[in-house]
Amino acid sequence: MPSLIRFLMTIGLIAGAIYGAMFALVLYVEPTKREMSERVPTDKINPVRQETGSDASTNAQ
Repeated sequence: MPSLIRFLMTIGLIAGAIYGAMFALVLYVEPTKREMSERVPTDKINPVRQETGSDASTNAQ
């Protein structure tokens, strides 16, 4: 049983250290804010519809 307690304490200490590191990052690190823009190609917005062979023959008549 003591090995189980030691294992759980070790896992708890590691989890606490990770949680503390994340908390410190939230408090002390400020992300840089900057403007961002990305061009979207027009073929993504309005894709060209390609007709298949059966559609083309029914539209031609």
